[in-house]
Amino acid sequence: QVQLVESGGGLVQAGGSLRLSCAASGRIFNNYFMGWFRQAPGKEREFVASIIWSGGSTYYADFAKGRFTISRDNAKNTINLQMNSLEPEDTAVYYCAAREAWRNEYAHWGQGTQVTVSS
Repeated sequence: QVQLVESGGGLVQAGGSLRLSCAASGRIFNNYFMGWFRQAPGKEREFVASIIWSGGSTYYADFAKGRFTISRDNAKNTINLQMNSLEPEDTAVYYCAAREAWRNEYAHWGQGTQVTVSS
């Protein structure tokens, strides 16, 4: 059982920054992938970034490269997503998720946090 709670969303002007946090608890192995996804109104959910729970390898969607940074805060047991140079197209509900390394799909999800970028 894995429990995930997102926070840090809000309203920001284009070009601004936000830092999202995902508090993780439960049975998480070192080889779990922790991911951020987002879903805009009327759009499918899409992958943003991921990191292995033990640290090290990170992965980013093309639109996130150079602007977003995923990291793990060991002291707080959280996964963070630093988002810089935000654009109106980044407006979406952002979800934290976790999956076992051997699975193709993420099975554990938080409830999401709203990010709104104004122009």
